[in-house]
Amino acid sequence: MKILEDAKIIARKAGELIVRESEKGFKIEKKGKNNLVTRVDKASEKLIIKEINKLYPKHAIIAEESEKTHSKKTFKEAKYIWIIDPLDGTTNFAHGLPIYCVSIAIFKRATTQSTKNYDYLAGELIAGVVYAPRTDELFYASTKKGAYLNGKKIKVSNVKKTAEGLSVTGFTATQRERNLPYFQAMLKKSQAIRRLGAAALDLCYIAAGRFDGYWEFGLKPWDIAAGALIIEEAGGTVTDTNGNQLDLFGADILATNGKIHNEIIRTFEKI
Repeated sequence: MKILEDAKIIARKAGELIVRESEKGFKIEKKGKNNLVTRVDKASEKLIIKEINKLYPKHAIIAEESEKTHSKKTFKEAKYIWIIDPLDGTTNFAHGLPIYCVSIAIFKRATTQSTKNYDYLAGELIAGVVYAPRTDELFYASTKKGAYLNGKKIKVSNVKKTAEGLSVTGFTATQRERNLPYFQAMLKKSQAIRRLGAAALDLCYIAAGRFDGYWEFGLKPWDIAAGALIIEEAGGTVTDTNGNQLDLFGADILATNGKIHNEIIRTFEKI
């Protein structure tokens, strides 16, 4: 699929820019409490958008750092929409931790309905790419073609019980208190829990069998779009935390190897 190959090239270019710019030093800004942004985030997004516009000028774009500039008219006219996070894991990046990535997904629109914050997009994800530049790991998938890591096909783990699995979660700036009872419940159920600070990588690590279950609240489409498709193509299951169909704009997600999905939902129902 040409659009997937183009997305892979763009993700690598953005990753190379991030590494290059990080060596120059950078200024940290705050978008909100405990929500950081750097000049590198913005430079990466600028590069990605420029490359997309050059190759696909009629496509629309949803991008984290220019969230408020998106035109509803553009979404209604565009058949394809790119959903991008130019630097997922900014806090890690700002502190020198190598756990961050570029996330790019392509959504094929079927219909559009206006909402207060966004157009609600009905359709399907057709391609997803997540590139971690410090580890040089390129995760990618396209619909019904499987999921891959650096050219090798990947699949979710075979863990059948939450107690035997390694879980992962995140605490977004606005949802920390909400997640505490879920964290406590899963802490009792899981073999162990990790918190890496990069949602797109959490999802890819589920797809690669490194983690078995992941949940989080308060997310945005660019955090989860690419990773959600990669998990599904690796044989996993992605829903909201109630077990309903995932809504990219719904802010909460549960992703697993599929085998422990219902057990985690039952755990969450008791909270």
